[in-house]
Amino acid sequence: MKLDDNSAYLGNPLLKRANVAVEWTEETISEYQRCMEDPLYFVETYIKIVSLDEGVVPFKLFPFQKDIVGTIHNNRFTICKLPRQSGKTTTLVAYILHYVLFNNNINVAILANKAATARDILARLQLAYEHLPKWLQQGVLSWNKGSLELENGSRIVASATSSSAVRGGSYNMIFLDEFAFVPQNIAEDFFSSVYPTISSGKSTKVVIISTPNGMNLFYKLWSDAENQINSYVPIEVHWSEVPGRDEKWKKETIANTSAEQFSREFECNFLGSTNTLIHATKIRTMAYQMPIKSNAGLDVYENPNPEGTYFLVADVARGTQNDYSAFIVFDVTTVPYKIAAKYRNNEIKPMLFPNVIHEVAKGYNKAYVLIEVNDIGDQVAHALQFDLEYDNMMMAAMRGRAGQILGGGFSGGKAQLGVKTSKAVKATGCSNIKQIIESDKLIVQDYDLINEFSTFILKGSSYEAEEGHTDDLAMCCVLFGWAVQQTYFKELTDDDIRARLFLEQQHQMEQDMSPFGFIIDGLTDYDNEIIVDEYGTKWNPVVRSYDTDW
Repeated sequence: MKLDDNSAYLGNPLLKRANVAVEWTEETISEYQRCMEDPLYFVETYIKIVSLDEGVVPFKLFPFQKDIVGTIHNNRFTICKLPRQSGKTTTLVAYILHYVLFNNNINVAILANKAATARDILARLQLAYEHLPKWLQQGVLSWNKGSLELENGSRIVASATSSSAVRGGSYNMIFLDEFAFVPQNIAEDFFSSVYPTISSGKSTKVVIISTPNGMNLFYKLWSDAENQINSYVPIEVHWSEVPGRDEKWKKETIANTSAEQFSREFECNFLGSTNTLIHATKIRTMAYQMPIKSNAGLDVYENPNPEGTYFLVADVARGTQNDYSAFIVFDVTTVPYKIAAKYRNNEIKPMLFPNVIHEVAKGYNKAYVLIEVNDIGDQVAHALQFDLEYDNMMMAAMRGRAGQILGGGFSGGKAQLGVKTSKAVKATGCSNIKQIIESDKLIVQDYDLINEFSTFILKGSSYEAEEGHTDDLAMCCVLFGWAVQQTYFKELTDDDIRARLFLEQQHQMEQDMSPFGFIIDGLTDYDNEIIVDEYGTKWNPVVRSYDTDW
């Protein structure tokens, strides 16, 4: 192949400018054909990368990297869960280079959690491009830190993942790097605005690669892919598949970091934040379900049972796209309690929120409604009670040291519609809901709620959402936890969850202590005998149970 003397792009001898005449030989034609048909051959033969120890070297793929390239090449939607420092980004860079070189008029978007990260990925691709033989290169039309364009019409852009990152563009392939580290609200906005465009094509591709980072949208997409709910093909790589990593390396890494960090970054477990209200081991066992109905922020998991008893707890926001106005409909007919429905919307205005609560609460047998009234919730509660004339509103009254007491209506005094989330109410609610969930007395199957619990952490002496996350649904559960120990709630449901938990724990204690029980020799009549131990506790040795009525 012969090139004109002015073949370089902007004086860069490693790049070929557009409209440069190329003379082909039989050998280069054959080689070009093979590279076009076999991405793996192209990558291992012509892609070069920077090694920390050896500088610029040929890219020799590990077996799992070959699987990734093959899967992406043969499928439209791919999601990969990989450990840190496994060469996942470099693998995608190599494939993208093949994709734009051997396809005309292709637009590719490289998106990462930070713009600097996306540009770094593009820089790696540009370095690999510069080390290609000139006969493999397409002439360069533009070349900068944020994008490049080739003479075959293909173009690559690099940007931070956001709802507006690629809005209005037409892209054949979108690569989302470290998607689990994109803030939840941005990730959701991105998919709602961009996915309809990318999915409308017949050959367009979406590739998501990340190390887990809690139970966010990446966790949901991965779980749905594993369960074949969505169209993504899942690829999982264990840390031991990376050459040079063995048990000795694992011990050394844990010693230099922590077991939890190793579990998240190398074992790729979906761990939430540390110091969460609900223990991490319990959160990991929560399996979300797809709602049977979903519309405009309302997810329905259980249709109303004519004989059922329902309790709705609402948390009100201002509708400014920051926090969410939310409520959860709890089925409290029997224990374990269940989540019948949930609503979550960060755009609805407080003036309209009462109508949504009213319609759903009526549908669930005129559910009892408890509204948090610290801020503008009072406006929602009054609209529901007086404008919409909804009867089953919960109220709270101050009763001295007892604090707020739940009721269905009070005469005079300091009664109010709804409940104010005071320190005492929140502390009680957090303690109760933790025990209820961890003892399986409330079934949590909603994805958004599980996600919030995974970032609902201890800050100072109270629990709240980790920075960048929300806790509106979690707070609905906290208020429900406060309500369940109230006398009025027990009368409504004819069930004392606290007493039930106490009896179960007492039974477990008795089982644990049973080897130390009394020996019945058959000679002594214990049927009616009551024994008082050294602590003054009365009990019957035959049934081996405490009697709280004595």
